[in-house]
Amino acid sequence: MRKTLLMAAALGVLMTAAVQGAAHADPVKIDEIILAGSEPAARTDETLAAAKAFYQFWNDGDETTLTRAIAPTFTDHTLPAGRPQGPEGPAFASRTFRKAVPDLKVEVKKMIVAGDYVTVHMLFTGHFTGSFGKAEGKGQSIDFIATDLIKITDGHITDNWHIEDNLTLLAKMGIATVSF
Repeated sequence: MRKTLLMAAALGVLMTAAVQGAAHADPVKIDEIILAGSEPAARTDETLAAAKAFYQFWNDGDETTLTRAIAPTFTDHTLPAGRPQGPEGPAFASRTFRKAVPDLKVEVKKMIVAGDYVTVHMLFTGHFTGSFGKAEGKGQSIDFIATDLIKITDGHITDNWHIEDNLTLLAKMGIATVSF
């Protein structure tokens, strides 16, 4: 029990340090965490720490937080065209998208932890004030949803499957037209 409490305290300190590493950013907001299964507390804490660090990275773009969250063998199983595979992929995606939406934020609406797998439903928000391809932002407010399934092994994210509502995003940016 004492070992579990010490491990939980150490992970809390690490997460606080990860969040404070990006002094300019607020901690990622997580509305709900659901724990499914009966994993040992230390393992669940380790899994949650990696997941929270990953979404803190998406919230503030701090690549040192990303480095702590993902494994060197990280694989994106739904890799979009033009994005590099491996740990550079999320960093590249964040840098590229933040050129279009510099104030990008993420809110985790629901995080479901089941053993080594975490399913995360999130909401991205910001303002399109930069450039995206040939499109120039005019300050449009954007918000769109995304869902991830991540696998965490030994406290690091090794695999990611994701889907984003890109049609809504492009419509809000004025790049795509949606009609029914």
